[in-house]
Formats: sequence, C-alpha cells, structure tokens
Amino acid sequence: MNTLRIFNHYVHVKYIGLGFVHLAWLTASVYLAAEVRFMGQDAPLTRDYWVLLPKAFFFAAAVMICLYAMGLYRPQRENRHVPVLVRVVAGVFLATFGAILAYYAMPGLYLGRGVLSLSLVFALFGLCALQLAFYIQFDQRSTPWRVLFYGAGDNAASILAYMRRRSDHTLFQLVGCMLAPGEQPQVADHLLIKTEQNIADYARSHRINEIVVTMDDRRNHFPADDLITCRISGINIVDTLSFYERQTGKVKTELLQPSWIIFSHGFRRSFFQDALKRVLDFTVALVMLVLLSPIMLATAIAIFVEDGFGSPVFFRQRRVGQNGEDYTIFKFRSMRTDAEASGVPQWASENDTRVTRVGEKIRKYRIDELPQFLNVLRGDMSLVGPRPERPEFVAQLAESLPYYRVRECVKPGITGWAQLGYPYGASEEDANGKLQLDLYYVKNRSIFLDMLILVNTVEVVLFRKGGR
Repeated sequence: MNTLRIFNHYVHVKYIGLGFVHLAWLTASVYLAAEVRFMGQDAPLTRDYWVLLPKAFFFAAAVMICLYAMGLYRPQRENRHVPVLVRVVAGVFLATFGAILAYYAMPGLYLGRGVLSLSLVFALFGLCALQLAFYIQFDQRSTPWRVLFYGAGDNAASILAYMRRRSDHTLFQLVGCMLAPGEQPQVADHLLIKTEQNIADYARSHRINEIVVTMDDRRNHFPADDLITCRISGINIVDTLSFYERQTGKVKTELLQPSWIIFSHGFRRSFFQDALKRVLDFTVALVMLVLLSPIMLATAIAIFVEDGFGSPVFFRQRRVGQNGEDYTIFKFRSMRTDAEASGVPQWASENDTRVTRVGEKIRKYRIDELPQFLNVLRGDMSLVGPRPERPEFVAQLAESLPYYRVRECVKPGITGWAQLGYPYGASEEDANGKLQLDLYYVKNRSIFLDMLILVNTVEVVLFRKGGR
C-alpha cells in the first residue's frame, strides 16, 4: 500500500518514511552537538549516552511537530523545493522558541545553551539537505505503487481533473485507464488502454498493485469474476470514492450515494471520544483565553479608538450548530456597524469595503475569531470541526448541495480540516469545495486527526491562509 490508515486518517507511506529519517537525524544532531561542544572534556552528556537519549528525543519531537505545523508532512502542500525549504527554516525557528518555553516547564530536559545552539544548526543544515534529496528522489517521481483505472469515461476524467497537480501524481504511478465496454473515452489518448486481455491478465502482466473501478455504469458489463481473481491474487481493488478520499483527503460529493454513507467505514461516534474531546476543548479554550487576554484587550481598545467608545466591540450573530440547533457566535467586530443595513445576509468578499482598518488587520491573523473560545467553553462549538454558517446560508446550501447537513452531526469548530485545505469561501462552488473536506473529517474524525489539525493551524495563521 502507498498509504496507512492511522486512527481512521490516511497517511502516505513516503511521508512516514521521511518522518523516521528526520527523527534519526534530529536525534543524531543532539549527540553530534554534545560531542563538538565538549570535545576533549569529560562531560556527563558525552560520558553516558543513555542520559542524553530522552533529551535528544524531546528535541527531535519538538522540531518535528513544528515541521508538521509548517505543512511539511502533508501531501497537499506545495512541493516546489524553495517553498519547502522556507517551511523547514520556519519550522526550526518555531521549534527554537517552543523548546525554550518547554525547558522552563521541564528543566530536566534542558540541553544547555551551547548544545542546544549547535543542535539547531546541525538540524537546520541536515534537514535542508535531506529535504532536497527527498525532493529529487520522491517529489519529482512517482512512487512504485502502480495503479490502473478500469474505466476511461466521465468518472475517470473527473478524477484526473481534480488530481491535476504534479504532487498528486507523485503519490502513485498511473499506468493508464482501461476502457470499459460501452464507454466513450474521455481521458487523454496517452492514458487510454485498449487491449484484448481481460483485467486479470493485464494486471498480472503489467505488475499492477491496485485497480480503481472508475466505470460510469456498473450495472452493465461489470467484470466481477476478473476483479475477484485480481483480489485473491493480492491486487488491491477500490472504488472511485475511496481512492479519491485516500489520495486527496476529500469526499467527492458529485459521486456520493446514500449507500456509501450507510455502509462505508466511518461516521462513528463513541461516548469516550466525545467526552475526551469535550475535556480537551474546555481545557485548551480556558488556557488560550488566559494566555491571549492581553491581545484581546489590545484589540478591544483598537476598535474603540477607531470607532469611538460608544461602538460595540463584539459581533454577535446566529450560526447553525450541532444537530441543526442555532446558537450565538462571538467575534471581534471587524466590519462597520451598518455592514448589513439592508437586512439581507451577504457573503464576505475579497477586499470587502465593509471591513474597517482594524478589522482588516485582525482578520489577517484570525484575531477576530478569538472570542469564539467563549463559545467553546459554553459547549456551542469545538476547537476542531466544520466552519459554522449562518442559518440563511445553510438553508440555501442544503437545497443545492446534497448531504450538506451531514456536517451538522458534529459541533462546528474554530479551525477544521476544511479551513486547512480550502481558502475562505464566498459562493456555492466554494461551499461544495469545503463540504468535500468537511465530509472527510466527519467520516474519519478522531482525537488524533484533531491534534493534527490543531498543529497545522499554526501554518494557516503564520502564512495568513484563507483570511478575508
């Protein structure tokens, strides 16, 4: 397989391998730094390597978490080498500040200024070298996982159109699309496979690892016997939806059928997971409100200064929560008080003239959303979940987008899988793009996925992704 399913979330094997290589190098960087720092001296760190091991692992873990926060281990990232190296440098600098703060809380893991500085230098140069090698060897080449599409019609063309980036095709090697009986070819000629062989013989002779059934119509000429032969021969067989979900982290709504939601693996809930998530939400929200209170106070003062002390600081609005129940959301006001004087709900647009000068700044860094931690404390929202929408927009979108209300089975979140993978949406087309990501989250949600999303939100804030 080219992916592993970890706590319901698909993780690509090549990024797991990259993580292990990074872990080994970062751990070795600490030992190398200790040897250089205490060269010719009899120091405890170099006398007993077992004493240094937990410190080295902590250092490696801190750096890797920051690298993940910069999107380095996500297949959806931009895979050109310059942006990737920028993220490596940003991750190491972020880890420097994070490690210093952590050492105050856990002084037993402190490496010392000299060893820590040298470790960071070795880590930075080593990671850059490793990332360049990874870019040349893997990001520019397809993996050995050979995939055959059975079907070359509209479904196959649609999947290829949605996976047109080079980074999408480095995760597998597409051998081609075999035309099914009765189909009109819709894929490029160089991908079209016309052969007298049946699927099983073709798959064996071309060393196929996986067959994706992309037929437009499975009711006629479905090659059940051949696919069974392939399956028992060790060839993986998946349908279009499962393949798309695994490779992109989305659920393709255009192909979604009720039976898939009913019978697919996922969409599960458990009392233990819900209770643990609520404890995590409450604890983190309380801590963040305390830590960020100076920023929130400064924001309130800035709004007062711009609009006068009689103007409202907070913005209250009805949003749709879990199970379709409305609640009041709290945000810092970033628009004029007469933003919707006509009484008609409006999407926020790029360069929206209703946004104030202070509002423009706080929207860029998501500061306007900080009061939503109050909603998390109250239980209206979660830290992670689909973006909350207004009742008027939900009613409109539910009519035009099937399965839109499936996302309401969980609490809306301050951040979420859709917020990471899709820019700010202001149309039905954008709403459909976010819905594909929301459905993936709802189907595969877990505390593990929540933690990954929370860590990756750092990249969204630092690089100002999706703000409007």
